[in-house]
Amino acid sequence: MDPTRDRLLKTRSALVSAWMKAADVLDAQGEIILAGDVRYFASHLPPVLTDRQRLAVQLVGFVKKQRETQREERRLPKDPEMAR
Repeated sequence: MDPTRDRLLKTRSALVSAWMKAADVLDAQGEIILAGDVRYFASHLPPVLTDRQRLAVQLVGFVKKQRETQREERRLPKDPEMAR
């Protein structure tokens, strides 16, 4: 496994743990709704990605978008007169 990713995962785990502790404190103070919001936030953080992984995800997204655009262009008539 990539040591950078390992470090990111450990940092992420510590961060989520801290947010959950904050939510517990809010619960104890009677701030139930805010505690729920904090838990939701912590559990819906984006995935942990190294710079290379993030670039790969962006590249795949770009290629998919390009292919979709090309497919749509092939479906559309070339001559605007034919579209009528």
